[in-house]
Amino acid sequence: MVVAAAVLYLMLHFVGQRTDVRGISMEPALYGGDQIWIDKFSYYFQNPDRFDIIVFRRDGIFYIKRVIALPGERIWISRAGGIYIDDRLLEENYGMAVISYAGIAAEEITLGEGEYFVLGDNRTESFDSRYEEVGVIERSQIVGKAVFRMYPLSAFGVLRKQEE
Repeated sequence: MVVAAAVLYLMLHFVGQRTDVRGISMEPALYGGDQIWIDKFSYYFQNPDRFDIIVFRRDGIFYIKRVIALPGERIWISRAGGIYIDDRLLEENYGMAVISYAGIAAEEITLGEGEYFVLGDNRTESFDSRYEEVGVIERSQIVGKAVFRMYPLSAFGVLRKQEE
């Protein structure tokens, strides 16, 4: 019994965990009520990639967002809603609404070592790095990568990320 409890503790704290999606900020990739598996383990050996869906903790609140810009990159959002990384327009091939609020990214932001810029897929309804209260995400705040949807069963399977 003690061994089983120890294994469960290690799995939930270092390998992965199940979590529920709340809200609409990641639609259409994830919907409120979806149950997903978070991989906590792989980020011990590698850093997040662009377009990974991550879970991070900020001020005691857990967020699920997509990584858009990586450490050392420069990012800004134009008045027309285009996302520019190192002066190149970011091409996204999943259905995004045009960004109407650039927030702090209306001016160019240069990410430091271990800093990430994240956005929700539902750009009109997402509280993300554009807002000062969230801002850029430190690597230490990242809990893990969303890798698998467990519920609803009709959408059961691996969460794919967009390729550049």
